Amino acid sequence: MSKQPLLDQITEQLQQALDNALFAANEAHQNATHSESTAENKYDTLGLENAYLAHGQSMRVEALQQVLTHYQQWQLIDFQADDAIGLGALVQVTSQQGQRRHFLLGPLHGGLQLLWQGQQVILITPQTPVGQQLVTRYLGDEITLPDAGHNHRYEITELS
Repeated sequence: MSKQPLLDQITEQLQQALDNALFAANEAHQNATHSESTAENKYDTLGLENAYLAHGQSMRVEALQQVLTHYQQWQLIDFQADDAIGLGALVQVTSQQGQRRHFLLGPLHGGLQLLWQGQQVILITPQTPVGQQLVTRYLGDEITLPDAGHNHRYEITELS
């Protein structure tokens, strides 16, 4: 089964975030260079604050551009039932009560929420607590995940 729709959603969401960041960076730059931002006395820091904001927004734009480029070039691989979980794995875990959660293990920018075959999928990275629980595990292994302030046991029930 193809995970390409997930990758497409990631790049779409990142492109939207980049567009928003570019707009915010341009606004901040215009505010920083606007004549009304000129300091009227030594306590007037509006121009300086706008300059710091513009710099921060520019750094965010650069970071998002790098992440977007990485995902645009990323090739997802298909995992077999006897493979260890690694980057690119789409994993379903099921609780003892039958609750299912889906995760895609990506290299960067975890936390994005995706939709795949009518199911919510959360993009995670190996550095996240969930990612640390999943990396190098196998189909059928059990993990413990926090949920609503309590730890619940889940079994890894699908891997692709």
